[in-house]
Order: sequence, then structure tokens, then C-alpha cells
Amino acid sequence: MSSKIGSVAAIMQKNASNKGTVIFLHGSGDTGKGVKEWVNFLLGNDWNFPHLKVLFPTAPVRKYTPLGGAPSHVWFDRENISPDVPEHLDTIEPMGKEVVNLIEKEVMSGIPLEHIIIGGFSMGGAMAIHVGYRLKPQVAGVFALSSFLNYNSVVYKHLESYKEQQEFPPLFMCHGDRDDLVPLTWGEETFKNLEKLGVKGQFHTIKNALHELKRQELKAWSDWVRERVPE
Repeated sequence: MSSKIGSVAAIMQKNASNKGTVIFLHGSGDTGKGVKEWVNFLLGNDWNFPHLKVLFPTAPVRKYTPLGGAPSHVWFDRENISPDVPEHLDTIEPMGKEVVNLIEKEVMSGIPLEHIIIGGFSMGGAMAIHVGYRLKPQVAGVFALSSFLNYNSVVYKHLESYKEQQEFPPLFMCHGDRDDLVPLTWGEETFKNLEKLGVKGQFHTIKNALHELKRQELKAWSDWVRERVPE
């Protein structure tokens, strides 16, 4: 199966005076088009980045072990949806390079690297953390909504090696307190571990939220994006 990112599903805002780009990675089993429609449904006219381009790429279709090996749009494979299994680096590494290629295409189009934000929902947020703190740490910021890193993540090992040598992009995380797929404690521990290793950011607990996006978190997210790349 292909390991290439699918065609970019949508560009939410594209203006002649674009100052930056936001790349939003969907969760497992979804598509760029799907998460774009989800964000639009929740925010409607309450979000507008007239100075930014927002990209919603689609992950390739690959065999996904938690679905019994059935094909699905996922950024990487994993043994189980659990923090204590090893990361599947055979799929994380090539996919990370594909996301970096997407970032570099934006740079080649004239967008400064320090004006590019990478993030996503659930698995998409996990992929973004790998990119923003290992593979392309010069980005303007990383966001991870209902997201996670496994206990022995290579991201932690990488940051431990470099924490005295560079400043890392700020992190924005949100997590539902009723999430029954990726428990709140998993998200909180991910944030605390990154914070101990030199990452600065915000963690917001979303009340009465399951494994989902909520309007209030997206409003806070859009405010954060504007702070990272102002008009």
C-alpha cells in the first residue's frame, strides 16, 4: 500500500498576502475532507484566518492492526491503542518524512518555516508531535487535540538529547475529561513529559467531552493560532 500523503483535501483560506500555513492532520480512519467539515460545522463563521492557508491532507490507506489488519486512512500503524506498546517506527518514520515534505513545499512557495503550524486530532496530533519535536522543530507551533505519545516514545529520547541545545516550538493541547478511547490521563502525562523536557505550552481539559472535537476548544485553538502567526 502507498505511504504517500493523499491529495490535500482543502485549503480553507488562501490569499495573495498569506503570511503562514496551518497543517491539520485528521484522526485514524478519517480524511482531510472529513476533519475540515467537522471544524466547519463546530465553528461556522467564528473562525477566519485571512492571513493564513489551512491545509487538510489525507493519510494514505494502510493495514491497521487495531482493526484486525483492515485497510484504513491512518498516519501510522500500532499494535494496540495503548500507551505501553512500542511505537511502530516502520510506519512513523516514512510518514513523518512525507509530512516534512509537505512543510518544505510550503517553504518553497514562499512561506517562512517559522510561520508554519503543524497539528491534528488524535493520531494526527501524535504525528504532529513527532514532526514538530523531532523532524522539523523550527515550526511556529504544534497543536494536539485528544492526542498522545506512548510511554517510551522516541520523541522523549530525542528531546532529552537536545533539550540544552535549542528552543522548541510551543505546544497547544486539549483533551476531553470523558475520553474513553484516549483517556485524559494519557494526554496529561504526554504533556507533562514534554514539559519536563523543555517544551512550553498550554493544556486545556474539556469538560463533558468524549474522544471528539468541541466548539470551545476550537475557539481557543483559533485564538492560539492567531497568537503564533499574527495578521
